[in-house]
Amino acid sequence: MHPRSDALTEEIRREFPAFRIRPKAESRLQRAIDVALKVLTLHGQNEYLTRYHTVLGDTLWVPTAWPESDDERRYVLLRHERVHLRQRRRYGTIGMALIYLLPIFPLGLAWGRARIEWEAYVETLRATAEVHGLAAARDPTLHAYLVRQFTSAAYGWMWPFPRVIQRWIDEALVEIAATSPPVGG
Repeated sequence: MHPRSDALTEEIRREFPAFRIRPKAESRLQRAIDVALKVLTLHGQNEYLTRYHTVLGDTLWVPTAWPESDDERRYVLLRHERVHLRQRRRYGTIGMALIYLLPIFPLGLAWGRARIEWEAYVETLRATAEVHGLAAARDPTLHAYLVRQFTSAAYGWMWPFPRVIQRWIDEALVEIAATSPPVGG
């Protein structure tokens, strides 16, 4: 049972009626993206099918671990991915693709992708604070994970400036602390 994430899934479907969740392993396109990412990142991004979630269009493509994910993890993840759905609505499909892939470089310094992902990761921090408490959102282990997402092959080294990312995290946490109700509140 996943009551919290199931309720959020239904909320997302009301906002995006065509929204669906599908396994990446069933998609030829997702498998092709997996191969391309392995090649482009010299096998640095080798978990695309097994660990990463991807919104394309109205579909959330989920990795093989999705069925075993607990309710809280799904909930936090769905909050992150709903941001991407809203971004696509705001920028359009082509605009979103151009922002995600082009400015400044597709690999190594992808300011557009970094800003799009950062907006979603702020929601990850916010949802983490809501579900697990502000201390969990302030956890240095979580911060190190977020910094790695930006500076590693995970997203093609999209923003290789760890101190900038930590500053973004610190600024987001100030805002989250000022506006977040206590856990369960």
